[in-house]
Amino acid sequence: MSQQQAGFGQRALATVERVGNKLPDPTLLFIALLFVVWILSWLLSYGDWGVNDPRTGEPLAVVNQLSGESMVLFFSSMVKTFAHFHPIGVVLVAMLGIGVAEHTGFINSGLRAMLGVTARWLLTPMLILVGIVSHTAADAGYVLVIPLGGVIFYAAGRHPLAGIAAAFAGVSGGFSANFVPSAIDPMLQGISQSGAQIMDPDVTLNPLNNYFFTATSSILIILAGWFVTDKLVEPRLQSAPLDPDLQNLPGMDSLAENETRGLRAALIAMLIAIALLAASAWPETSPWRGQGGSLTELGAPLMGSIVPLIFVLFLLPGVVYGYVAGTVHSAKDIIDGMSKSMQSMAYYLVIMFFIAQFIFAFSQSNLGVLLALKGAAALKAAGLPSALTIVGIILLTGLLNLFVGSASAKWALLAPIFVPMLMELGISPDLSQAAYRVGDSTTNIITPLMPYFPLVVVYCQRYIKTTGIGTVTAMMLPYSLTFLGLWTLFLLAYWGLGIPLGLQASYSY
Repeated sequence: MSQQQAGFGQRALATVERVGNKLPDPTLLFIALLFVVWILSWLLSYGDWGVNDPRTGEPLAVVNQLSGESMVLFFSSMVKTFAHFHPIGVVLVAMLGIGVAEHTGFINSGLRAMLGVTARWLLTPMLILVGIVSHTAADAGYVLVIPLGGVIFYAAGRHPLAGIAAAFAGVSGGFSANFVPSAIDPMLQGISQSGAQIMDPDVTLNPLNNYFFTATSSILIILAGWFVTDKLVEPRLQSAPLDPDLQNLPGMDSLAENETRGLRAALIAMLIAIALLAASAWPETSPWRGQGGSLTELGAPLMGSIVPLIFVLFLLPGVVYGYVAGTVHSAKDIIDGMSKSMQSMAYYLVIMFFIAQFIFAFSQSNLGVLLALKGAAALKAAGLPSALTIVGIILLTGLLNLFVGSASAKWALLAPIFVPMLMELGISPDLSQAAYRVGDSTTNIITPLMPYFPLVVVYCQRYIKTTGIGTVTAMMLPYSLTFLGLWTLFLLAYWGLGIPLGLQASYSY
């Protein structure tokens, strides 16, 4: 890349950051978006859109959210909408345990010990790799890997926001890349199979029909994320000074004797807890297993318990460390650690209240469904060659992902259109699903509508209080564009070489 091109790119990112940070506070932004949804749903509710809702088979209608019935439903559901909003419980429960581990010094000492034996130049790929593997544990990466990315980079003398960016890229930008199968695999496969059976009732797909592709994609995401972090993002962040009053963050100092003793005891306690969990999960009759006998299948109790297990597996060694190292003297110190972690989440809770209400209204209005169906219909009408159609699906999915976050919800809308359409072109449901997964991953990290995006802003504000939506968007945009371009080309090359997508998968129908 020439200096002139690099200079243009840096100026473009600076513009994105500047414009983004001029947006109102995220809370006010979502309040404004709620009003936009109300007004748009009212105006569009009078239209006949000429498409059927794939969920019901009935003509799709936009629901006026300003009608008396809708407003009554909105207000009567407001408390339930907030209390049952999935990201809130995930974050708060995990933070209770992580807060204790941080308050007592366990995380601080553990990171310093780890950094003492890890090459500084390997931090980026290792962090992205951990972020990718965290997909197996549902949403754990958002509350565990991303904040620790900042702490690890800061402790190594690197810019903490670069660590947050690298971790966010691995956890969310590379969401469909993973060496380890996760619950999302059978979830998407089931939707793809239902879409395929519209065309051919006898079609069956393997739950791991994309596994070889997603596993190999992990290497691509690690290498691409490594380059973007070290060559593009971190150099740009060097001009962003950290707040001078940072406290309780680890440096590279050697561990004191009491810290070494506490860390050893804490790690032993954590290993014992993990061993007990493994022993209880090992038997074929273990209650941790799902109905199909697997520990990782959709609906398996172990998968549903990941966040509570994170709570326990950080609380236990945090407490042990505190008492052995002498940083904890009473049970009140443990409660103080939990309370402190909850205090840091106050701003996040305010934002999430309004995000939950916006998503509820947006979902009830059917605006997202209309956008998805009209986009898919336009792509179908274009009549592009097979390869360009695959690229079109990736780009359309990435665009829709800016507005509709749920991977399964989007595919439930798009699969009944895309899968049969591509089967008519001789393209298998396995390849259609792989294309969808690429588009669904790459724009997660640049949309403020993604429920965990405000949480990343909060993580960054720990180091630079003026961090806003524009800062995070500009920081993540190089990852998003790089992943989108390279991953699309990778899928086309993978297809061209005929490398198997996954188990019992094919490219042609």
